Amino acid sequence: MAATPSTMLELGTKAPDFKLSNIDTSNVSLAKWKGSKGTLIVFICNHCPYVIQIIDDLVSYTNKLNNHGISTIYISSNDIEKYPQDSPEKMKEFAHAYGMQSPYLFDEEQIVAKEYKAACTPDFFLFDDELKLRYRGQYDDSRPGNNIAVDGKDLKKAIENLLNGNPISDKQIPSIGCNIKWKSGNEPEYFG
Repeated sequence: MAATPSTMLELGTKAPDFKLSNIDTSNVSLAKWKGSKGTLIVFICNHCPYVIQIIDDLVSYTNKLNNHGISTIYISSNDIEKYPQDSPEKMKEFAHAYGMQSPYLFDEEQIVAKEYKAACTPDFFLFDDELKLRYRGQYDDSRPGNNIAVDGKDLKKAIENLLNGNPISDKQIPSIGCNIKWKSGNEPEYFG
């Protein structure tokens, strides 16, 4: 369980569009799924302890965001040959177990992860209504084994500010998690 920080993509970056397969086999594109007030893209996987640490709180929270104009899209980009527990079949089981109401997409070619410069799971990207990056950072201070309660304060504060039209501080703490499991020879240059 090596702790990998997020790359902290530059604020203001326009969200790259994509179309990926959802766990229900439909295709989901960012252009069609984006929220009227904002869009949250979260890179996760099924087995990462950092994801498991926060998933109950995160899913409960994101399930409510659609009612406020914020769409959420979960994406798994891990190499499923080396990590079969992250396969689409297991993603479907995971989504069902945690009651996800948002799409959970499989980035088989790892192109979307590279376009977003995703590095870890979980890795959060909050975009405004124009799909400009406003927040990329941690969910909160909790980590496996540190005995800090999961509350999502960092991400939730950013979303609250976005919804209320208030500025979001650019002092953002990188997310920490397991590294994305890149296919052999597919590691991006930004991934150290």
